[in-house]
Amino acid sequence: MIYLAADHKGFQLKEKIKQWLIKWGYDHEDLGAFELDPNDDYPVYAKKVAESIVEIEDRGILVCGSGVGVDEVANKFDGIRSGLAISKEQIQSARNDDNINVLALASDFISEDEAKEIVKTFLDTEFADEERFNRRLKEVGDIEEEN
Repeated sequence: MIYLAADHKGFQLKEKIKQWLIKWGYDHEDLGAFELDPNDDYPVYAKKVAESIVEIEDRGILVCGSGVGVDEVANKFDGIRSGLAISKEQIQSARNDDNINVLALASDFISEDEAKEIVKTFLDTEFADEERFNRRLKEVGDIEEEN
């Protein structure tokens, strides 16, 4: 399942992403915003996505103006590995090496075409599951448990 959410700054791009997910045949759930509200706040939506990811194959896509806000909030949750997208190549590496399960997008800084390429790459790239990557993810998990 792909969980999707955005605040007012990311609302229009989220609506586009929903159309792409349907076209590409992905099961998804829109967790809001459901209408453009200039007074809504990104933490509400990032929390909804992060809390919804329970299965190993679940993924999330979050959108706000800078992408930083939703990325920061999502990474507060155990088991969430959110990555702020800067390019499709970077997201391919983040999925392959770091097994990110949440994609954060900056609606104010990427074009619709760039967003489409990044989302498709995020969804199509599998984790490499190599020893060195698993070792690093275990180290991250250990840090989460310590703190």
